[in-house]
Amino acid sequence: MIPAIELDRLERRYGERRALAGVTLTLEEGRTLAVLGANGAGKTTLLRVLAGLLRPHSGHARVLGAELPAERWKLPAQVGYLGHAPLLYRELTGRENLRYHARLHGVGRERVSELLGAVGMEGRADDPVRDLSAGMVQRLAAARAVLHDPALLLLDEPRANLDPAGAELLEPLVGRASGRTRVLVTHDIEGGLAEADVVLGLKGGRQVAAGDVDAAEARALYQ
Repeated sequence: MIPAIELDRLERRYGERRALAGVTLTLEEGRTLAVLGANGAGKTTLLRVLAGLLRPHSGHARVLGAELPAERWKLPAQVGYLGHAPLLYRELTGRENLRYHARLHGVGRERVSELLGAVGMEGRADDPVRDLSAGMVQRLAAARAVLHDPALLLLDEPRANLDPAGAELLEPLVGRASGRTRVLVTHDIEGGLAEADVVLGLKGGRQVAAGDVDAAEARALYQ
């Protein structure tokens, strides 16, 4: 079986600064990789490379069998990305946003209705996104990320702005209960370790921990 993600000495630069320097790892299908590290460690850059949004400058990267960057066109149909930006149009309603993304992926309207119910947004689905709370927007963004039933989820602080009830609603969609292969970026050390099958620790773009990482090693990433 081909691993979901294979990275070998992956490097990505911004000018002279190396945002990722020599990252090497393998993630099997159905498993969760937690990516830990302080601000500026390279976590979001890694997600964007895996999503095909940024080109690696050197090294090898393969995601769901697609070689990057040459085959990045294969990824949108297979990857769900939930980042800091919700990727929703503020002037449109939540329902209109999800229907727009459904058309892009060839998904029927019944899926939109199903997900609005799953994230508890039926009652506010026809309000413009600009009028919704940050937590409601995060719930809609999670629905958008899984709309096309992706094999791989790339999650950057997926529980940001959520109260406990909102986080519980999203668990079947983007949590371990989803059964999907996941890459989870989080500053919640204990939560990240609890969810992870594999941990990647980054510091200044460099891989300083990988595999089984304990809480003390994880906390050292932030010092």
